[in-house]
Amino acid sequence: MKGSNALKTLFALCSITVASVLYAGELGSILSNNKALSFDYQLQSNELESDKLTNSWMSPVRLQYGRNYSTQFGDQTIDTGSYSVIVDQPIFRSGGIYYGIKYAQAFRDANEADIQLQKRTMIGDAVSILFSLKKTKLEQEKMRFQIKNDAIDIMQKRESYEAGLLDSSFLDQAMLKKSQDETTLLQLELNMMEFKQKFSLLSDKNPNNLRLPSLKLMSKTKYREENLELKRDRLRAQQSDYNEKVTWAKYLPTVSLQGQYTDGDINPLFARPDSFLQEKYYNYGFSVSMPLDINAFSDIELAKVEKLKAAVEVLDKKEQIKEEYNWIENSLSILDKKIALARKDERVYASLYTLTKNLAHAGEKTSFDADVMRNSLQIRKLDQQIFAIDKQIQLLKLYVRAENAL
Repeated sequence: MKGSNALKTLFALCSITVASVLYAGELGSILSNNKALSFDYQLQSNELESDKLTNSWMSPVRLQYGRNYSTQFGDQTIDTGSYSVIVDQPIFRSGGIYYGIKYAQAFRDANEADIQLQKRTMIGDAVSILFSLKKTKLEQEKMRFQIKNDAIDIMQKRESYEAGLLDSSFLDQAMLKKSQDETTLLQLELNMMEFKQKFSLLSDKNPNNLRLPSLKLMSKTKYREENLELKRDRLRAQQSDYNEKVTWAKYLPTVSLQGQYTDGDINPLFARPDSFLQEKYYNYGFSVSMPLDINAFSDIELAKVEKLKAAVEVLDKKEQIKEEYNWIENSLSILDKKIALARKDERVYASLYTLTKNLAHAGEKTSFDADVMRNSLQIRKLDQQIFAIDKQIQLLKLYVRAENAL
């Protein structure tokens, strides 16, 4: 029996794991094909742009072909042609090449984090709309129960007014309350239509066929370590640091190798049998250069300031992340208190409903009094579900910014 129980437990865990993987894939594919393709192309473009930056220190090989015609030498036109392969390649830039490559890598990773954040934010928007659709349905159901109570309240106040026991203002207020609640119900229907329209702009899925996630509060450490905004800003800071070093190197000595291969016609005026001139020959050498630029100091200082600015933005982002987490945590605490109050009210209304129903059977209360208590009981049950969705919407704000949360 113990072995059987162990197998059942293992099977259950495997099922949960598989379901989690499938669900993660379902969330990841919630965006429409066009939206998903757009992000794929952004990532491809980022990779190609990074490759260009990584290899930007390599000078292009120049191929050159030309023909010259000269009438300088009497009546004869001299026709010569040449083909050349020319290389002028820096091999040392005082560290600029190395830091240029590091800059390109940081550029790629920062942009990738930013694109991933944009995609997760869009997925989060779609999921948030799904939560809002469910919340609106519950609010509609709640409002229908409230309108039923409004109708009973109007009926009871009309009877009291006709019996001369109640002033007309009370009946007027009850009728106004029902009208306002019916208007609210219509507005909720309009909200439902708007949410569906917004969802259709992000996804081509049927919102009724998608499961909602069940999110839990992640730890503050996990949120900080996996925060995509902080990751992006840190990479931007690295990028600025490498850029400062590249800027420094730009004004330091550079060593370059030059080489040229030429295959050209020899001017027939110089083509004597004893001539040492070659049609095919090489030119090669090296050069050391260093620019003297009046704007060098300002350029270097600007790069330094940009590096310091990026470093400060990282510190500011850390503080912002801490405050975001604290705010979400506090809002969840408030929502938990609302749920607890609604649950307490549910117990009270359940007791009152039982009492009122018994009194109605005894003839001391009407069935309408019991209906009011029953409707109020359902309202408080729905309130708990609505507050629970509010918690999920708050948690979603953390999940969309965390790299591996969904």
